[in-house]
Amino acid sequence: MKEQFGAVIVAAGNSTRMGGALSKVLEPLGGKPVLLYSAEVLAACPAVGELCVVCREEDRKTVQELLAPVTDKPVQVVPGGSQRQDSVRRGVEALSPAWEYVLIHDGARPFVTVSLAEAVCQDAVRWGAATAAVASKDTCKLSDAQGFVESTPPRERLMAIQTPQAFERQLYQRALQEALASGKEYTDDCQLVEAAGGKVRLTPGDYRNIKLTTPEDRLAARAYLQKEEKAMRVGFGYDVHKLVEGRKLILGGVEVPFEKGLLGHSDADVLAHAIADALLGAAALGDIGKLFPDTDPAYQGADSLQLLAQVCALLRREGWTISNIDATVTAQRPKLSPHIASMRENLARACGVEVSQVSVKATTEEGLGFTGSGEGMAASAVCLLEG
Repeated sequence: MKEQFGAVIVAAGNSTRMGGALSKVLEPLGGKPVLLYSAEVLAACPAVGELCVVCREEDRKTVQELLAPVTDKPVQVVPGGSQRQDSVRRGVEALSPAWEYVLIHDGARPFVTVSLAEAVCQDAVRWGAATAAVASKDTCKLSDAQGFVESTPPRERLMAIQTPQAFERQLYQRALQEALASGKEYTDDCQLVEAAGGKVRLTPGDYRNIKLTTPEDRLAARAYLQKEEKAMRVGFGYDVHKLVEGRKLILGGVEVPFEKGLLGHSDADVLAHAIADALLGAAALGDIGKLFPDTDPAYQGADSLQLLAQVCALLRREGWTISNIDATVTAQRPKLSPHIASMRENLARACGVEVSQVSVKATTEEGLGFTGSGEGMAASAVCLLEG
């Protein structure tokens, strides 16, 4: 998705419910300040072209120093207002007027992901306004003025609203002007837009996208990080390409001497494709066909090692590291053993791992099937991710 959004991270709260003098977004969590988690994610989001962090005046210098190494994209740091609505307004006004859309996120939600931010952005482009939201797990009650139950809304329609939230910029600014004219203050940006007659799309959120509001939330975040540190995912990938004359045979980034090559939209590196699909599958991020469609001219003749490197960059942004990769190429001819070492080196470099973490094997099918007859080649791969 191309850059269309200016992103505002709201981090100007006084943290009174957290019970400390230090801003909660600057408190350490898992070895780094809370604010850096969301700043790094939104900076890596392809839809976001600029960041603005709204913080307390006394925190501006600290925040500027923290954000300096995070991204090459433009970054603004502005002081917040007395209320959240005013803080968001200051952040939106600080963004370049070039951005047609705005993305707003709470700095106290450290576990947002690039994929969630992109999903909200896509819905905002389509519908004009969108927010991350999850179904309520609890039955909720409306109370009356005396503290008794007044009614019970149907739980299947109740949604817990999160951030990020994204809006067409003109829509958000019109809603803000109406609120200012009426003297109303809203603690939720969706509510602000709803009050002006806007309709907000509910984008499936993530229950892990918690907000740090109370000391109990801090404990939950630490427990989540400890659990995530032990998370492991296994992925499997498989790819096949036809052998034809007039094409180079590229396997694992190595040009293998042979009278035929593999047919495909890119360089048809069946080995790199299988590994990419294994990695994407382990992280539940789709497949290479989704990321690099063969209908896009940009990938005509593309170097599959570069595509694999992009896959690995996506995994890193999502918090995954590669433990190991084990891949097998199935081909009757040519003999691949002389090229295995070079393939491993190329693949390890593309994935940003050590050669010792990448295994490549080659086998035949004893003349059976399409690979045995020389009609094509296949590759399979398994991987282990840790997050």
